[in-house]
Amino acid sequence: MHYILALDQGTTSSRAILFDESGAAVASSQLEFAQIYPEPGQVEHRPEDIWQSQREAAEACLESAQVSARDVAAIGIANQRETTLLWDAHTGEPAHNAIVWQDRRTAPICEELRSAGLAPLVAERTGLVLDPYFSGTKIMWLLRNQPGLRERAERGDVLFGTVDTYLLWRLTGGRVHATDPSNASRTLLYNLRTGDWDSELLDALSIPRAILPEVLPTAGSFGETNAEFLGHSVPVTGMAGDQQAALFGQMCLDPGQAKNTYGTGCFVLLNIGSQLKIPKGGLLATVAWDLGGGPIYAIEGSVFVAGAAIQWLRDELGIIKSASEVEELAARAPNAGGVYFVPAFVGLGAPYWDPYARGLLIGLTRGTGRHHLARAALEGICFQSRDVLQAMAAEAGLDLQVLRADGGASQNNLLLQLQADILGVPVERPANTETTALGAAYLAGHAAGVWPRLEDLRAKRRVDQVFEPEWDEDRRESSYRDWSRAVKLARGWASPQ
Repeated sequence: MHYILALDQGTTSSRAILFDESGAAVASSQLEFAQIYPEPGQVEHRPEDIWQSQREAAEACLESAQVSARDVAAIGIANQRETTLLWDAHTGEPAHNAIVWQDRRTAPICEELRSAGLAPLVAERTGLVLDPYFSGTKIMWLLRNQPGLRERAERGDVLFGTVDTYLLWRLTGGRVHATDPSNASRTLLYNLRTGDWDSELLDALSIPRAILPEVLPTAGSFGETNAEFLGHSVPVTGMAGDQQAALFGQMCLDPGQAKNTYGTGCFVLLNIGSQLKIPKGGLLATVAWDLGGGPIYAIEGSVFVAGAAIQWLRDELGIIKSASEVEELAARAPNAGGVYFVPAFVGLGAPYWDPYARGLLIGLTRGTGRHHLARAALEGICFQSRDVLQAMAAEAGLDLQVLRADGGASQNNLLLQLQADILGVPVERPANTETTALGAAYLAGHAAGVWPRLEDLRAKRRVDQVFEPEWDEDRRESSYRDWSRAVKLARGWASPQ
């Protein structure tokens, strides 16, 4: 039997899952790593932590399954997107800690670019908005603030990569410097229409082309790992940003199919097929994948803080000891007692794109308890998702019939029930909620010939549970109006005076 190893490198942990030829997960391993917060609104990772945690997770996964790397047909990589790394092209020495996608330090640079009139060009070429979320302004910040770095970059002595590129470079011993279109399209530098890095945007952002990776199809050959990794060289044949990998893992292969991943953030993607459409209303266009026959596009809406709000309840407030306790605590309250929690710790994503918004708890009374805060946190995740889906429906003319849910937080039954109540449509959870890793495995296995036909993959999808809406329309709409009022109060709080 041949196996596929999925490397799922996330914001707070690195995971490895081994899948067999039937598509079943036979072993997994996961390691958390340190989050670094140098200043308010700033988030970093140590590159070596990313690499070592991913390597150790992969080794532990194979050891747990008692499978040799010789029996692994291919590796697929899924990664936290937009997180930005620069490193020495010869030694691999990082130029700086990785600047994480959540980081807001480049808000002034975004304002500078907006003032220069660059926003319409960015939207037209990349499908994105000028926001600190994306990699381009992070690269600008590093080149401006690290002494001598720009000169080294212009000489070709420095490489840029999102996490996929960095892992591939390390896996191949520095032989391959590449990415795929799903990750390239998250940088502010990739032209969706030409399928290449955009020279005009590179000039506008003062970024040397020499630092950029080659863009290869999402499913295809990315080279082979060094034998020292896992004890035997293995082909890398799939690589995608985590949200696009989840869309593929959910088998949203047809235009009009959508999924929401409930992880550190919350990400809604809608497959729009092979015809590119640049959306308005705070939504993004992105490459979903390229299987070798040209790009498939998606419309995306991103919520920056979802599961991270639950971590905040655990780590900072201490009202729960583990994230899994939040469901039981929240279930003690029939409602949130008039409390609304806008978890804009690092600003608001779609459809607002407000880097100056900050977190807000409102509606507190003397009777407010831990259970109300827990329920308000869950509802805040769902309200943010409705914000995105409502904008998406208006943009695409989409009458959403069902939402496919995945990600770690989708194991929370109360969360998905609240999502169905707040949306007013059924929410469907698949039997395998680790669809990011599954998508990476499917992409790699498809390219490696393990599952050569997409129909083979469609047939594997199984549904675990469907959550039907229970709230009446009055409750749904009145609670959403109050949520919208709370969002207005949270917006612009940290803007320069």
